Amino acid sequence: MNATPPRPLGRLRAVLTGRALPYTRPGSRSAIAKQARGGPVSAGPLGLDGDEQGDPRVHGGPDKAVHCYAWAQYAPWREELAGNATAQALLEQPGAFGENFSLDGLQESQVCIADQWRIGSARFEVSQGRQPCWKLNDRFGVPDMALRVQSSLRTGWYLRVLQGGQVQAGDQVWLLARPHPEWPITRLLRAIAERDCTPATLRQILALPLPPSWHKLFTRRLENASAEDWTPRLVGRQ
Repeated sequence: MNATPPRPLGRLRAVLTGRALPYTRPGSRSAIAKQARGGPVSAGPLGLDGDEQGDPRVHGGPDKAVHCYAWAQYAPWREELAGNATAQALLEQPGAFGENFSLDGLQESQVCIADQWRIGSARFEVSQGRQPCWKLNDRFGVPDMALRVQSSLRTGWYLRVLQGGQVQAGDQVWLLARPHPEWPITRLLRAIAERDCTPATLRQILALPLPPSWHKLFTRRLENASAEDWTPRLVGRQ
């Protein structure tokens, strides 16, 4: 474990939470429409106080307690989606991607698996990158938005909460440990997006401290020599 003194990585632009509400398709629910919070917000093992998930089978839980997204990634999305009024309105402020933490000074290439952070009085660990789902398609009014997010590697990432505490907009993000500097989140996201089934690569990935869902994904690739079907996640039931 890296024992160097804590160093600043970035800063919280906004802390956002949302309630699960009926969504765009029959029987679906989502808390993707999150709102910025003022003042301190408590972080615990299952995420931020006042935050919910529409489908606990695939969202939330200890390994997806907090979703982070880089504010710097909004600019390329605004350019890519120019002419889409719905998208442009969403991209005016943090929260377009359902994130809990909007971050300045950080993006996927600068965050590594198992990084440990201190924000406010809480401690966090980077657990995995986001695998986007069809709810982004409906939110942005772009039929292939989830696939675009996955292919761009501008997905965001998740944190687990190692020590509960309070966080608020403006807090500094401090790096406490970086045990796997050779594995930025973008490297893992690229392996998923490019359907990498190279045995040597998969064995390296499986040696990392992956959450159960990612361990299962990469184990199946190694066993089957083929990538998983993305259709249910990216398109959903029509």
